[in-house]
Amino acid sequence: MHTAYSRQISPGVALRCVKTDKFKTGCLTINLITGLSRDTAALSALLPRVLRRGSASLSSMERIAEALDDLYGARIEPIVRKKGELQCIGFYADFPDDRFISVGDSVLPEAAALMGDILLSPDLDNGLLRADYVESEKKNLIDDIRAGINDKRGYSVDRLLEEMCADEAFGISRWGSEAEAEKITPETLTAHYKNILRTARVEAFYCGPADPEQVESALRPVLQKLSPRGDVPTPKTEIIFQPAHNSPRRITEELDVQQGKLTLGFRLGRAMENPDYPALMVLNAVYGGNVTSKLFLNVREKLSLCYYASSMLEKHKGIMIVASGVEFSKFDEALNEILAQLQNVKDGDVSDWELTSAKRAVTTAIKSAMDRPGGLEDLYFDSAIAAVDYSPEQLFEGVEAVTLDKIVELASGIETDSIYFLTGKGVQNES
Repeated sequence: MHTAYSRQISPGVALRCVKTDKFKTGCLTINLITGLSRDTAALSALLPRVLRRGSASLSSMERIAEALDDLYGARIEPIVRKKGELQCIGFYADFPDDRFISVGDSVLPEAAALMGDILLSPDLDNGLLRADYVESEKKNLIDDIRAGINDKRGYSVDRLLEEMCADEAFGISRWGSEAEAEKITPETLTAHYKNILRTARVEAFYCGPADPEQVESALRPVLQKLSPRGDVPTPKTEIIFQPAHNSPRRITEELDVQQGKLTLGFRLGRAMENPDYPALMVLNAVYGGNVTSKLFLNVREKLSLCYYASSMLEKHKGIMIVASGVEFSKFDEALNEILAQLQNVKDGDVSDWELTSAKRAVTTAIKSAMDRPGGLEDLYFDSAIAAVDYSPEQLFEGVEAVTLDKIVELASGIETDSIYFLTGKGVQNES
């Protein structure tokens, strides 16, 4: 069991604490939240990597490592997340719970101070972030962007979203583009750093046995070093309710692949007017989100049309994605059956067993997340930026209350927006 607390430390700076004795380690995150932008996504993605290289007082990764060793092997790692059309960067720390270290020691205040030192007191050269750190980490970032093509399944999802949301911020990668990364200099990154400290919404999170007062006492001196700010407006994710075109867009790309990747993007429609997240999660599980779903049992197992077929929900944006691996010659047959299974959900052709299994899969996934400090952090961070605030307990209750009528109601507004197919070079597809 755990108890959650939320409090505003200052305008634009919030703290969420989950007090629990369940884990042997505590975790602490500081997140800077901004809107996704093509001009700044690569800058923001690069920033925590450069800051993690060294601070004014610990001017190398080796010295930071020594400081972490002194904190009983604590870790501090960069965070770069995309949540809807928000880009969330910062640092994640985990460290031993005080119950398992020397009597009288407390790691939390020192871990918070070290994280603050890395975030807010960078190693500068003539007022700029160090050029050697910037160039080294820029190369690593570009390598990571280029490496995306090596995972063809993930690459296909990224390309679908890039095409489907070409005129929306959601089409931007959390890493930004290679072209924008190439342009980064110490001058532009330093300017962006100063701006983001001044304008970003800040969310801090702690999970562990410490009382909220202890956590706030440890973090307040750190967060007070942030630039003075008034009320910071929270960036919003634009929800597109229907596709902009009369029929689904089709995008085909050729690469040297042995297996086709068929990826579909759907708009959730009026379900996003007042989003019921638990019901949307169950709907996704019924359709393709687990091993008892219609896509898995019918398209993959019964009809053998796909090597894999699953759906995922982008609940902040109001998009559902189907990812599948198919033989080139089975493109049309697989596509038709994927769409037919969605129609079955719309028609209410869902058995009691399917609905119960979907609910069980969703609650199991939530429980699994709650079994890790990092999983709890992600649940509460998701809630902090969602259109409707919720707790894990409210998710559980909401999932159990979902009815078939609710699933049909939500599914009825779903429309196919875009269809992306990654095929082999020179392959003649049925379509």
